[in-house]
Amino acid sequence: MFSLLPSKREPGALSARGFSIRTRLIALVLAVLLPALCAAAWVLGLTYRMERESSEHVLEETTRALSMVLDRELTQRAVVVRALASSSLLDTAPQLSPAALRDFDQQARRTLTGLEGWLELRSADQVLVNTRQPPGTRPRAGPRLALVDRPMIQPLRQDAALGIQYAALVQPVLREGQAVLNLSLTMLPNEFQRIIDEQRLPAGWLAAIIDNQGRVVARHPGGGVHIGRPATADLKAHLDAEREGLMHSVSLDGHPVTLYFHTSPQNWTYVTGMSREQFEGTVPRAVLQVASAMLALLVVSLIAAAWVARRIVQPIHTIEQMALDLREGRPLRRTRTGLLECDQVALALHDAGHAIRHARIELERQVSDAVERTRKLEQRASHNHRVEALGRLTGGIAHEFNNLLGIISNCAHLMRRLAPAPAIQPAIDATLSAVDTGSRLTQHLLRFAGRQTVHPRVMQLQTFLPETAELLRTLLDRRVTLTTEVDENTPAVQLDPSELELSLINLALNAREAIPAHGHLWLRAAAAEPDDLEGLPSGSYVRITLRDDGHGMDDTVAHRAFEPFFSTREPHEVAGLGLSQVYGFCLQAGGRARLESVPGLGTTVTLVLPAHTGEPADARAALPVSPAAIAGTRLLLVEDNEALCEATAAVLRSYGCDVVCAASAEDGLRLIDTPPGFDVVVTDVLMPGKMDGVALANHLRQILPQLPVVLISGHHGDTSPPPGVRLLRKPCPPEVLAGAIEAAIAQRPL
Repeated sequence: MFSLLPSKREPGALSARGFSIRTRLIALVLAVLLPALCAAAWVLGLTYRMERESSEHVLEETTRALSMVLDRELTQRAVVVRALASSSLLDTAPQLSPAALRDFDQQARRTLTGLEGWLELRSADQVLVNTRQPPGTRPRAGPRLALVDRPMIQPLRQDAALGIQYAALVQPVLREGQAVLNLSLTMLPNEFQRIIDEQRLPAGWLAAIIDNQGRVVARHPGGGVHIGRPATADLKAHLDAEREGLMHSVSLDGHPVTLYFHTSPQNWTYVTGMSREQFEGTVPRAVLQVASAMLALLVVSLIAAAWVARRIVQPIHTIEQMALDLREGRPLRRTRTGLLECDQVALALHDAGHAIRHARIELERQVSDAVERTRKLEQRASHNHRVEALGRLTGGIAHEFNNLLGIISNCAHLMRRLAPAPAIQPAIDATLSAVDTGSRLTQHLLRFAGRQTVHPRVMQLQTFLPETAELLRTLLDRRVTLTTEVDENTPAVQLDPSELELSLINLALNAREAIPAHGHLWLRAAAAEPDDLEGLPSGSYVRITLRDDGHGMDDTVAHRAFEPFFSTREPHEVAGLGLSQVYGFCLQAGGRARLESVPGLGTTVTLVLPAHTGEPADARAALPVSPAAIAGTRLLLVEDNEALCEATAAVLRSYGCDVVCAASAEDGLRLIDTPPGFDVVVTDVLMPGKMDGVALANHLRQILPQLPVVLISGHHGDTSPPPGVRLLRKPCPPEVLAGAIEAAIAQRPL
C-alpha cells in the first residue's frame, strides 16, 4: 500500500501550507464513498438497535405471561384456603368439638386433592388439624405463635424435622373481626418448579420464582440446586425500588445476563432472563456482507487514488528537486518529466540556473571583498568588546565578594562590641585586616569594571603630576630616569586623586619590570589631540602618557594586558590587577586607556580623560559617627543576601535599633505599608526583581518624602543614587553605617 506522506527519497512536502495532489485525490475518494459508508453504518446501527428492542420486548412479554401463570396458581390456592376458612364446620371456633375437627379434616383432604402441600388448622398454641398426618390424629400442642389477622403468603423456610423447604399461604378465621384460628396451606418448591419447567423456555434462557424475602423458590436451569439461595444484591435492590423492569446482572451461575422481573400482587416475583450476548443480538449476515464490501471498496479506492497521485506527484517532485539544486548552486540537467507543463517549467529552471550561476560567481567575489574589510574592522573592535565583557564579569564577582566581606566584617565588629575579651582581640583585628585587604582587591576589580564609587575633585595637573613624580621616583630605583613634562595649557580635570595616583603607580611599576637594566620613563600631560578622541563623546579632554624604553610586548600580550589577573610573570609573583585598575579608572572617569607597544622599543600607555569645564564638585561631607544616637530607631533593612542581612541586622540591634528585614524591594514596600512606620530605610542597590535599591529610593521619595533612605552596595552597576541619598560602600564599618543613618534622620524634611 502506498504511503500517504512523502517518502524519504522525495525532496519534501509539496507545500507546507496547502494540500498535496495526493491528499486531494484521497479526499475526493472519501467524499464519494463516505456517504455510502455512513448509510451502511446507519443501517447496521438500526438493525442492532432493533435486535435489542426485540429482545427486550420478548423478555418483557414472556415475564408478564409467566407471572400471570404464577398469579393464577397462587390465587387458586388462596381461593381454596379462603373457602375452607368460611366452612360452617368452623362456626363455633375457636371452641371446636372433636367431631367438628374430624369432619373439617375430611373436608380439607377432599378439597386438597391434586395439591402436593398440606393444610394446618391451628390456634395460637395448638395444631388442631394437619392433613399431612393420618386422619383422626388428635390435636397436639405446638410452639405459641401470634395469629395473623389478614391473608398473606409466608416466605420460603426450612423445616428441620422434615428436612424440606416450603412456603405457606395463611388465611385467618375471623370472629367479630378478630383472628381466632389460622389456616395454613403449605406450598412445596416442586409445585413451582413444575410451573417453570412446563414453559419450555428457549435454550440459554433462565427463569426464577423469588419469594417476598428475595429467596429463590424455583429456577430454570438448575432446579432444586438453587432453592433457598438469596438473589443477587443488585436484583434485590431493583426489587425493593420497582415492581418490574429490565436490568443487567450476573446470574447465580456467574454468567452475564439481562433480566426482566415482574412482581405479583402477593409480592412474589417472576424473573426471566437471557445471556447478555443473546440480548445484544447479532447483526444479520447480509448487513455484515454489505459493510465488508463497502470497507473493501474504500480500501481499494484509497490504494488507486494513492497510485494515481504518485504518477502525478513524481514529475512535480522532479521540478522540486531541480529547484533545490538551483538553490544549492548545483548544475541542472535538462530532464523530461512525462507531463508537458512540468517539462516547460524544467526548461525554464535550466535556463535560469545558468544565469544564476554566473551571477553568483560575481556576487561571491564582491562578498569576499566586503568580508575582508569587515574582518579588519571587527579585529579592531574585538579587543574593546572583550575587555568590556570581562569588566561586567569582574563587577559581578566583586559584588558577591563584597557581600561575603560584609558578613565577615559585621560579625567581627559585633564580636568586638559584645565580647570585648582581650584574648580574642588579636583574632578580631586580624579578621578586620583581612577584610580590608579583600576590600581593596574588590575595589581593583570594580575599577576595571568601571563600577567603583569615586570621590572626584578638581585638580590642576601642573601641580599634581610633579608631586606624584616624586612618589614614582622612590618606586623606580636609580636605574630608571623619570622625566615629567606638563604643558602649561593643560586643562584641569575633576577626578579622584587617589585613583589617578594609583593608576600612575601601577604603570610605573609595570615600566620598571619592562626595563631590564638602565632606562628612561617619560610622564607627559597635555590637551588631547583630535586623533585621541575617536569613539569618545564630544568635549574637551586631557591626555596623560607614560612611555618607557623597555623590552615591549608582542600583539598577543598587548591585546590582553588590560584583563584582570593576566600577567606574563609567575602566578605567585603578582595578582595581575595593575593595568586592569588603569583601564577601569579611565572607563569610569568617562575616558579611555590605550596601550601601544613594539617589542624591543618600549611601551606607551595613554590615558585620555575628560577636562573639567565647570565649577568644582562639592566634596562629600564626612559621615557623622555617633551610633548611640540611633538607639530606638525603627529601621527597615532591605538586603537580598540572607546571611549579610542577618549579620547587619545583628550589628544594628546591638546599637539599640529595631530592625525589620526584607529580601527584596517589593517585600520592603509591603512592610512599609504595615503600621507602625519606619524612621529610616537602609537598602542594597543591586537586588533581584523588577525594582533595585535606587528605584526603591526614588519610589519612596514620591510616596513618603519624609522617610530617609541610605544606600549601601559594593557594586552599584550603571545606576546613580538620587540627589541627597547617601551611598555607602561594602564592606561598611558599623560606625560609618550608624553615622550615615544618624545623618539621614537628622536631614529628613519635616
